[in-house]
Amino acid sequence: MRILSTCAIWCLLAIPVARCAETYPLLFADDFEGGIESWQTTDVDPAKPTWEVVDLKNADGKPTKAFRTTGKSAYQPPFRSPPNIALLKDVTVGDFELTAKVQSTNVDAGPHRDMCIFWGYQDPTHYYYVHFGAESDPNACQIFIVNGAARTPITTKTAEGTPWTTGWHEVRVVRNVGDGTIEVFFDDMDEPLMAAKDDKFTWGQVGLGTFDDNGNWDDFQLNGVEAKPAKAAAAPKK
Repeated sequence: MRILSTCAIWCLLAIPVARCAETYPLLFADDFEGGIESWQTTDVDPAKPTWEVVDLKNADGKPTKAFRTTGKSAYQPPFRSPPNIALLKDVTVGDFELTAKVQSTNVDAGPHRDMCIFWGYQDPTHYYYVHFGAESDPNACQIFIVNGAARTPITTKTAEGTPWTTGWHEVRVVRNVGDGTIEVFFDDMDEPLMAAKDDKFTWGQVGLGTFDDNGNWDDFQLNGVEAKPAKAAAAPKK
């Protein structure tokens, strides 16, 4: 199933700025049963894709299709940051709530075993992402900004690590542009695993990926406020 709304901008007029994420209109949902035409990956060679749709079983043991990454992309970003990214096409958001199911399949990856979510993506040198690393250090299990330079952690609430298992997990990212807050949830949807605060990027694409591991995504949903800034205002803050 995939749902794409083109009129979500109405909520800017109808809902006060200080609103709960649950009030955001649905912009897009994807269970990957119909393919991945709505996603643009960083694969360099179309003949050697690192993303595919696979047949699996979901958390309830029922057959499902999932968006799988092998984490071996040949893409080399301008700055040190994850190379394996799949961006949602044609949708840029400001405030949003993103939820998805994720399964890490690289059980031997060690402390940097990861999956990632991206947002505020404006170009290959300007975006945010969260690294769900198995153990926390300056380069893992952090919320990062890439702002014309190598990734920089901006996490204000850190975690000891992401409690990966071989099963499925639920993740959620909530972004409030007005106060710059970012909250990242993992399984526990009431208490954030990580949090940050930054106001540099007020719009951008969202995406899924990993630094260099293997894993699956399913039941993606994006609620939020579409944001399409004028060209004159498109340059991110320094």
